[in-house]
Amino acid sequence: MPCSTPDITDTLRYDRPTIVLHWTTAFLVLLQFALGETWNWPAKPVHHLMVVAHLTVGILLTVIMAFRIVWRLTKGRHLSDLLRPVDRVCALGAEYTLYVLLLAEILLGYLWRWGAGQTMSFFGLLIPSPFARFPAETVTWLHTLHEWNAWLIMGFATGHGAAALFHQFVLKDKVLGRMLPQCFLFRQ
Repeated sequence: MPCSTPDITDTLRYDRPTIVLHWTTAFLVLLQFALGETWNWPAKPVHHLMVVAHLTVGILLTVIMAFRIVWRLTKGRHLSDLLRPVDRVCALGAEYTLYVLLLAEILLGYLWRWGAGQTMSFFGLLIPSPFARFPAETVTWLHTLHEWNAWLIMGFATGHGAAALFHQFVLKDKVLGRMLPQCFLFRQ
């Protein structure tokens, strides 16, 4: 006999700050990835503007992730207790993996930039490196890790999105509706 999955959309929706932080993070991560993968295509000054935008968005993402973690540990809504154990383990595993990968990506970005002796830029405000310049091999290694980790994030985020769509359209348990803003809820 198949397990029935309860409709947990309305009574156990995530709170508004959690939803806003989730979708803001998703947007910033996609923007970061797009900028990082395409900034070598155009010539200067567009290339430079894309790099500066990437740095600025990286600093914004740092703040969002810090706020997101504090919110999650204090007031933010957590996963529903109505989820089946296997769904709960998979969801928490994906969530924690994405958090770790995002925090590692942020750290690698700062270390790569500052280790190369360059400043970070936040809307034109220059933030100098607190470190002495790293050896060239270390900077290259940090850059490589930053790029590979970005691809890992995109892979896990794609899997996360696919799982949400699977729940919505195949299992029809409305899990996706918990994280969608009220105005985007699917009509039944």
